[in-house]
Amino acid sequence: MTDQRVSILRTFKAVAWSFFGVRQASEYEKDVRQLNPVHVVAAGVVAAALFVLALVILVQWVVGSGVAG
Repeated sequence: MTDQRVSILRTFKAVAWSFFGVRQASEYEKDVRQLNPVHVVAAGVVAAALFVLALVILVQWVVGSGVAG
């Protein structure tokens, strides 16, 4: 893998762990030193949008199935 691809994957991994609020201090320090803040913000926005989209799809599925009615 190229360094850029590894950096992007590491950024999404850091964002995913931060969504759960679980992060070791040593890993956090490593991320602060190695990750580009612009990439972290972009990954956070993408992850948040995907999360909201997943919730919307889930709600539509539950309402459409008649379970919620």
